[in-house]
Amino acid sequence: MTDALADSREGGSTGAQVFAAVAAVGALVGGMWYLPDILDQTPSTLGPAACSSSDDASPAPRGKVSGARLCTALNRPDLPKLLGTPTEQAVSASGSERESTWAGGTKTVTPEATVELQTYSVELSASHDDLPVAEMAEYLDHTAQTKTVLGHPAVLYSGRTISISFRLDGSDANSGPGGVARRLLVAGDPKDNGDTYELVIWRQDALTPDDQALFRVAEKVLPTLPGWRSAG
Repeated sequence: MTDALADSREGGSTGAQVFAAVAAVGALVGGMWYLPDILDQTPSTLGPAACSSSDDASPAPRGKVSGARLCTALNRPDLPKLLGTPTEQAVSASGSERESTWAGGTKTVTPEATVELQTYSVELSASHDDLPVAEMAEYLDHTAQTKTVLGHPAVLYSGRTISISFRLDGSDANSGPGGVARRLLVAGDPKDNGDTYELVIWRQDALTPDDQALFRVAEKVLPTLPGWRSAG
C-alpha cells in the first residue's frame, strides 16, 4: 500500500520544506492492521511505470499466486480509465510477498501489489487462509456491506489512511488521520471456499474514492488471476 508524497512550505521558516505521506491502513483477518511501504510518487517522464524485474523474479509460494503476478494483472493499460482518470498513468508499480507470524508461531505469506497514479493508489492482495468472505465480514466494522462481484460473494467496507509528514533534514516527523480507503473483499470461488482477493483504492488528496471505480477495476482484473473460478 502506498503513499502520496507532496511537498509544502512551513509558514515563517525560510526553505523549511515538509513532505506529506498518505498510507492506507486496512483490517486483516482477525483484526490485525498494517501500514504499507512508502513509495516514491515522482511523475514519470518515460511513460507508465512497469513492474520491476526484481518483482518478476520473486518466487511464488508453492501453488499460490505471486506478488509479481498480481502486479502484472493490476498494472494494466486501461487502469487509469477504469479509475475515471484516463489522462493519467502509473507512476509506480510493485509486487511482493509479505510474511506474518501469528500466535503459536504459524506463518502466512500474503502476496500483494500496488500501483500508484497521480490521483489514486490501488492495492491488490490474495489470501488462502480458508476463511470464507461471509465469515470475514463478521470481523469488519459497521461500514461493511454485502455485495456480489461477477457472481462471487463480496464485502465492501472502509478503512482509513494515515498522513505522515517529515522534514527534509529528518529532524522531525508527525502523523495524523488521513482520508478514506475503500476496500472490496471478493471470494475467488462462487462457493466461497476460503480463497479471497482484496482490492483497495484511496486518493492522494484524501477525498473519498469512487466506489464505482473500485468495482470497475475488480470486474476487469479479478478474472485474469490464477485460481479465479467463473460463476456458472
